Amino acid sequence: MGLSEPPTHRRRSLSPTVIERALAYASIALLVAVAGALVRGHADWLKVPALIQLHIATISLCLVLTPVLLLGRRGVRWHRVLGYGWVASMSATALLTFGIRDSNHGGLSAIHVLSAITLTQAPMLAWHARKHRVDAHRYTVLSLVSGALLIAGLFTLLPGRMLGRWLFA
Repeated sequence: MGLSEPPTHRRRSLSPTVIERALAYASIALLVAVAGALVRGHADWLKVPALIQLHIATISLCLVLTPVLLLGRRGVRWHRVLGYGWVASMSATALLTFGIRDSNHGGLSAIHVLSAITLTQAPMLAWHARKHRVDAHRYTVLSLVSGALLIAGLFTLLPGRMLGRWLFA
């Protein structure tokens, strides 16, 4: 490109990337695993503290919404509405973790650092979208889905954890 030529602005595609598709399918797989654990552990469900039940409900909503948002059409009203629902549900999930302290003798644990990050990044995700900062929005989505949703979710399926015990019993 010469000095007299105007810069070309390539419009970024809003279509799902390969990574976004993989994260969407991973969310579906984790949702199936959580549902399987809940089905297998249904006899003990009423013994589970209400805080943990609510935590599972809010994160399950995120797992349902994630593939819809990642694979669906972007920039449309329903995407924004569901996106705000995802942010609210993810924020509620992160907030609820501060009341769940079973894994560290009643104290905070490493997962609470991730919860604090989620509480700051989830609203930023919505703000980036509102300001049409597509790249920043996309990066924040990928970070939260991969870290706060999927990686943290996989740790709940470890054999020593409640969902892991139910799933693999």
